[in-house]
Amino acid sequence: MMRFDRRFFVVLSASLLWALVVSAFFYRMAAGSGRPRTEARKTMVVATRLLATGAAIGRDEVRLREVPESFFPAGGFSRLEDVVDRPVISPIEPDEPVLAARVADKGSGMGLAPLIPAGMRALAVRVNDVAGVAGFILPGMRVDVLVTGRELGGNDTVTRTALQNVAVLSAGQTIQTDGKSQSIQVPVVTLLVNPRQAETLTLANSEGKVQLVLRNSADARVEATPGSRMRDLFASGRMEDPPPAPIVARPPLPVLNRTPEPAPALLPPAVAPAPPKPPQDAVEVIQGKLRTVEFFPMHGGSK
Repeated sequence: MMRFDRRFFVVLSASLLWALVVSAFFYRMAAGSGRPRTEARKTMVVATRLLATGAAIGRDEVRLREVPESFFPAGGFSRLEDVVDRPVISPIEPDEPVLAARVADKGSGMGLAPLIPAGMRALAVRVNDVAGVAGFILPGMRVDVLVTGRELGGNDTVTRTALQNVAVLSAGQTIQTDGKSQSIQVPVVTLLVNPRQAETLTLANSEGKVQLVLRNSADARVEATPGSRMRDLFASGRMEDPPPAPIVARPPLPVLNRTPEPAPALLPPAVAPAPPKPPQDAVEVIQGKLRTVEFFPMHGGSK
């Protein structure tokens, strides 16, 4: 009995020891798999304050920040000297990465010049409250340019669409908006055009009257318009009162094919009754087989 208890105790102790070893092994494996891997880190240039459009980046306006390599954005910078003195072409918020698409090359100038893409031109157009759509033409919007003048060799006034879907670079000295859509009353609007459009717009501004037409920035369609002439405007009768509506005769009622009812017969005029005949005497005469009755008037009214 004592041997059995000792043997049982040895087996039980060995089993517990083995279970402890296995548990420790799996615990170390689980702890090792749950430990985060050390990811490589990389420095990134970020803004320390708001960088406005057209301004050159100063040394104290940017700093370095370490981020995981997987968080490093495309077009980012890792050295401060790569962004210092480069003009901003799109506003950069504080703590936002400085990207190559948001800045222009060094030497591009300051203000409006860095916003002009290669091959394009910036042309200023003088406007008033009407031509400037009451101040609601802001930087970043798109407009059509209409010109009004006299045709060559003619005396008629015509208005044509000279340019369509032209981007607005600035309104006066403002080259960016604050997103509040507030109107800006300015005497000059700068448009982004190519060299050919710059010639057309300059000629239209010097020889005619220019009008800007605001359009939806998402609408890039170009409409082919024939233009409007003064003679067409007044010949169409749009300036006159509309003529009265013509009087239309009512059609005759249809005739039904039916036999008309006969008119009621007229009653003959009333006839006075004939006076009664005077009394007569009757004499029956028999001649053989012939029998006749003869009447004779009575005398004196007596029988």
